[in-house]
Amino acid sequence: MEQVKLKKRSEVDSNFKWSIEDLFANDGLWKQEYIETKEEIEKVKNYRGKLSQSGKQLYEFLRLQDEITFHLQRVYVYANEKYHEDTGNNVYQGFSEQAGNLAVAYNSAVSFANAEILSMPEEVLHNFIKNTQGLSQYEFALNEILRNKPYTLSGEMEELLALAGDMASSPQTIFSMFNNADIKFPAIQDEKGELVEITHGRFIGFLESGDKRVRREAFQGLYASYIKYKNTLAAVYSANVKQEAFYAKARKFPSTMAMKLYNSNIPVEVYKNLIETVHEKMSLMHRYVALRKKLMELDELHIYDLYTPIVKNVDIKYTFEEAKELVVKGLSPLGEKYKEVLLEGFRDRWIDIYENQGKRSGAYSWGAYGTHPYVLLNYNGSLDSVFTLAHEMGHALHSYYSNKTQPITYSDYKIFVAEVASTCNEALLMEYMLSCTEDKKQKAYLINHFLEQFRTTLYRQTMFAEFEMLTHEKVQKGEALTAEALSTQYKELVEQYYGKDVVADEEIAFEWSRIPHFYTPFYVYQYATGYSAAIALSRKILKEGESAVEDYIGKFLQGGNSDYPIELLKKAGVDMSSKEPIRQALELFEELLNEMEALME
Repeated sequence: MEQVKLKKRSEVDSNFKWSIEDLFANDGLWKQEYIETKEEIEKVKNYRGKLSQSGKQLYEFLRLQDEITFHLQRVYVYANEKYHEDTGNNVYQGFSEQAGNLAVAYNSAVSFANAEILSMPEEVLHNFIKNTQGLSQYEFALNEILRNKPYTLSGEMEELLALAGDMASSPQTIFSMFNNADIKFPAIQDEKGELVEITHGRFIGFLESGDKRVRREAFQGLYASYIKYKNTLAAVYSANVKQEAFYAKARKFPSTMAMKLYNSNIPVEVYKNLIETVHEKMSLMHRYVALRKKLMELDELHIYDLYTPIVKNVDIKYTFEEAKELVVKGLSPLGEKYKEVLLEGFRDRWIDIYENQGKRSGAYSWGAYGTHPYVLLNYNGSLDSVFTLAHEMGHALHSYYSNKTQPITYSDYKIFVAEVASTCNEALLMEYMLSCTEDKKQKAYLINHFLEQFRTTLYRQTMFAEFEMLTHEKVQKGEALTAEALSTQYKELVEQYYGKDVVADEEIAFEWSRIPHFYTPFYVYQYATGYSAAIALSRKILKEGESAVEDYIGKFLQGGNSDYPIELLKKAGVDMSSKEPIRQALELFEELLNEMEALME
């Protein structure tokens, strides 16, 4: 029986690859800019001990920082995106490591700056800003440094922490190498009896299969591969939690969560509000799971049964061309200018479309200031892939508008708002597809997909967030994060979130071992808060039209990092400091659940 294998990177048609040459036409130019950037970093030391001497010196230093950041972004993004094309490619593994070392060198070189700025009397700094030409551009950034005064160490200590950056990133690097390059999954027979290797990109497709055997074997096969290394993976995860706890303690934060949220000026209560509000409506998830079990006519509903569509005889596949057309139509409420940029991205190959051997799993949007954004996909023709396209182009256009409007200092928006534009796109696309569907089964199929977005984004990401909160608290208390402890904790959460109608298979206890985002602590909760904000914004856009679009694009997408995330969202009409947007999203979930139950009677 012949096994279906992925193409090598060299075998993929260039039309399906991103135009990475727009960043650097060849590796030689990258090497040249790498060397030049390294030389620019050396200039930083000329300003050490001099920032408080005059506003001119401070301004020149900040300009140099911007210049280095511009080139470092280009060097770093190219190296890593080339590496992500094929993580087994030794050349780009080396480029990625070099770029990472350069970033550490830069962070070390500038580590003195915040301490020097904080050592100035505040009235002197404000006087510099007022009387030095050009320095007012940096006022918000300088005020941010002042906000961090309680958690900023001496210049010598800051330099030491910066030098430790490469070592501290080791757990994430080790996991990435293991998860993307080293781990191998078995092959299983698909619905047609063909032997197909399980991959990161194919896994969800297997779980969406209408054949229970395929779902079960894919689920068991994937997790068996991780369970073999459970103790190693627990040690790597524990090391990552401990290094974050070290930084939090060194900077005198009460916890890692407080440190991570402080960066975006997000109160810890926002995190806890999310978990509390979802707990209040846990019964809705249990009700959805019970409906799924009933409609699938199963005596037992397993974890691997949660992804397959519950509407039978509707198996819609979309070519990439069809997906693009749907996304363009679905996002039409955002206006003609937004559409023009979207089409530019499709036309000018911003997107790396299909999976190939060694390609990084998942999807993302990323880029460097001064160049268009790039989108990595592993497109497989499913409805989920269509929504992933809309999602990642939401990120891309957020970056596009931010970069076009803001100077480099404020161009890179905070993580808290990073998922809003992407998820707003998904919500608008879903509304469009539902409005175009008269067929009862197709409508139910789409509603099921929408319900699944709530399950996987609002509920599941909140479950992830709660797991992170609990495991980081354990380390803070001095408890060990063994494979057994992590798996017991994780399984308890699965049972709590999904309820008694789901069989919590033993394998799911090890899901923690394969989640890349756990190596960027206290990130995933923002998928859930972002989803809630996006639902509120999409409804505002559909209800109010042009005025809401102007606020959304003009005050939010173009805002970049020029204000605090919660303030930017308030300008667009959503207050995430309250529980209200989360409650509104869960109310919509309940409405969709009611509609689904009525359709399937």
